[in-house]
This record gives sequence, C-alpha cells and structure tokens, in this order.
Amino acid sequence: MTTQIVPPLFQKPTIFAPFANLIAAESTRHGGVSPAPFASLNLGINTNDDLANVSENRRRFFSAAGAESMGFASSYQVHGTEVLHATEAGRYEGYDALITNQPNLLVGVTIADCVPILIYDADKQAVAAIHAGWRGTVGGIVSKTLTAMQIQFGTQPETCYAYIGTCIDECSFEVGPEVAAQFMPTFRRDDLNSTKSFIDLKAANRQLLTDFGIPAKQIELSAYSTVQHNADYFSYRAEAGQTGRMLAAIGIKK
Repeated sequence: MTTQIVPPLFQKPTIFAPFANLIAAESTRHGGVSPAPFASLNLGINTNDDLANVSENRRRFFSAAGAESMGFASSYQVHGTEVLHATEAGRYEGYDALITNQPNLLVGVTIADCVPILIYDADKQAVAAIHAGWRGTVGGIVSKTLTAMQIQFGTQPETCYAYIGTCIDECSFEVGPEVAAQFMPTFRRDDLNSTKSFIDLKAANRQLLTDFGIPAKQIELSAYSTVQHNADYFSYRAEAGQTGRMLAAIGIKK
C-alpha cells in the first residue's frame, strides 16, 4: 500500500522556531477547497473566487497554524509604503505593512509574487508583516516599518529576527529599463541582448534589513520561488493574473 504524502498548508520559518509563543506562518497553495484557477488554498479576499471558499480556506490555515483563537488584522494593499500600527483585529485599507505589540493579534499580508517579510522583536515582543513589491522595495517599506517599530515600541535591531518569504525569483522577474533604473546594480542583472533586466527582490530587501542593523544571522530567506515552484505557490505572473493568494502572518500568542 502506497502512503500518500499530503503537502503542508503552511511553512513556519526556521528563524522563528526557538520562540514558542510566536505564531509565524507562510501558506502554500495546498489543502484548501477552491477550484481552479484558485486551487486550492486561496486566502485572497480580493479575487474572483467564491468568498465562502476563501473563508473556509482561512479557517483551515489559521487552525493549522495554531491561531484559531487569535484576532487577525490585514489591509487592502496598494503597493505603497504606508505602515499601520494595528491594535485590534480588522480589515483596513491603504497599508502595505502592519505592526503590533498586542498579544493574540496576528498581522498578515497576502502575496502571489511580491515579497512577504515577517519581523519579530524578541525583546519588545512586537511583530510586523510587510508586503513589498518592486515599488515598496524601492520606496523602502522595510526601513519605514522598522522605524515605525522603533518609534512605537522602542525596537532595536539586535533583538530582531526577520524572514524574507517566498516570492518571484531573480531569474523570473524580468523588467523594463524604467523599473531597472530604480534599483542599484547590486540587485539588477542586465540582459546584454535586450533592454530587459532581472531584479533580485529578496536581496534588495535583505539589504534594507541589514542597513537597519539586524544581524545577518538573524535573517532567513525562503528557498522557494512562486514561479519556479508554482505547483506549491501562487504566482500572479506565471498564471497570468488568474490565481489565488498566499498569506504570511505573524503574532504573539498569549
């Protein structure tokens, strides 16, 4: 008899494993009820999927992550750099990063190619969830989020741990010269046979974390790509916009 291997609903970043009171999870596309093209764990409210499917998928995700009793704060994301200090559960609008120090409150962002970034301040017991597309990366949303945590909670970089999650990889993120020009050469690989370039969003956001002072050993990068591992993760680009959304969430469970 062959044992069927069931893919996990989510991954918990290794960097957060030592912290028993911390809930941190990045979903996959497995284990949900949504039909194609949202198959199957679509957690995105702003898709053409049936809302009942998304609600059931979210229930499964939060339950599997051990967060079924926690509140959840998120926002309709606009590819900007605004940061919300969330103090209670709710659906907000216009923010691409959320921070909180409230126990039993998850903050999260939805993604399907953009970079999810989760941050935990182990000293001040505060967290952040960031959605960084190329515009947010260029706009320094990571730096703005960390500065907001410093102002609100007294966060210092040496006590922070960060996870740069699954997103579009450098070899798949091809852009034109107008976008490429906004990135330092360190994070840009130009195609000598065309006007196109390839951007490394993970590396660009890691640089922002280290520029703030977070030690490199306290930063983890996902080994996966939404495009190269499309069987396990949603990719807006690879699936021509007709796809679901993953969720990256973090919070302190009391």
